Amino acid sequence: MKPLTISACLLAFLCMAFSCKKNTNNPPVEDPDWPTDSVRMVVSQGISRPWEILWGPDDHIWMTERNGRISRVDPKTGTVKPLLTVPDVVATGEGGLLGMVLHPDFGQTPDVYIVYNYNSDNGYREKVVRYRYADSALGSPAVIIDNIPAAGIHNGSRLVISPDNKLFITTGDANTASNAQLPASLSGKVLRLNLDGTVPADNPYPGSPVWSIGHRNPQGLVYVNGTLYASEHGAGVEDEVNIIEKQRNYGWPTVEGPCNGGETVFCTANNIKEPIWSTGNGTFALCGLDFYNNDRIPQWKNSLLLLSLKNTTLYQLKLSTDGQTVASTKNYFTGAFGRLRDLCVSPAGRVYICTDENNAKIIEISKPE
Repeated sequence: MKPLTISACLLAFLCMAFSCKKNTNNPPVEDPDWPTDSVRMVVSQGISRPWEILWGPDDHIWMTERNGRISRVDPKTGTVKPLLTVPDVVATGEGGLLGMVLHPDFGQTPDVYIVYNYNSDNGYREKVVRYRYADSALGSPAVIIDNIPAAGIHNGSRLVISPDNKLFITTGDANTASNAQLPASLSGKVLRLNLDGTVPADNPYPGSPVWSIGHRNPQGLVYVNGTLYASEHGAGVEDEVNIIEKQRNYGWPTVEGPCNGGETVFCTANNIKEPIWSTGNGTFALCGLDFYNNDRIPQWKNSLLLLSLKNTTLYQLKLSTDGQTVASTKNYFTGAFGRLRDLCVSPAGRVYICTDENNAKIIEISKPE
């Protein structure tokens, strides 16, 4: 996405319409070249702690809430249409119902994959379940993978389906950092499965869903032109955006951000893949991640759009032509809407953002017709 410059009148409107508290020393939009744009509240109440929003083939926003509810949201009217409250979701700390993805050929295969936390005989755990959508409801649940360690913090969990119908799942270290370096543990990993839950024959660890290791808490995931990007929470420093590759190590807990100082020996010995972008001496609590390449907002073309919880900001990461590096960055909406959890992009190029709060908002950003 691309930077925005909003006039004083529009800023006043935003503050009245969204009841936001603007910090006059830190304006919400930081790009003087941003054209006059429309910012519209789609939903302003009735949703609690949304975690995933995605654009569905029915031209609705599909949404998860951490309390277990899955809904469809009409982006024109803001009407929330509940589909299901998942019965065994347990929202402890940062846990609950988290990521969701729809089958790429949803018209022929109306499958919905969700990931959530639950209680088991082995303690607090995480699992991926596939539901079937029919007659405006979700049913026929089937467990794809379960018994993933979970905790009140650091659970991941985004889902993406690649063009070759492989399901990628991010998992956090579940508050046990050392497990991120253990290929035998499902904590602190990116996992890869077939859509039926079987392990692909070409996975790097035979019989295991593990695709990459060394992750702390990856909460953003998007597949673009053959490249899988993930955003990840750092500890005290170095939130990251990574390109996820087969059998690569992303360093946690020994390495944070790029390899430097005393980390270099470990990096050399352990096939560390360095981030394409990181936050340096601080953390933003990076979360939702998507790709923008629409003519509606031309400044944002070929960019990763990234949200932060702690810094309440939308970041535009302009990619290089080959998508392997970040060419430039710009920031938007700092402090305007509060903690920003996730975003999605419609085929028409409109961007939707959801906030992270008990009385959450969904906001539309789009150029005028």
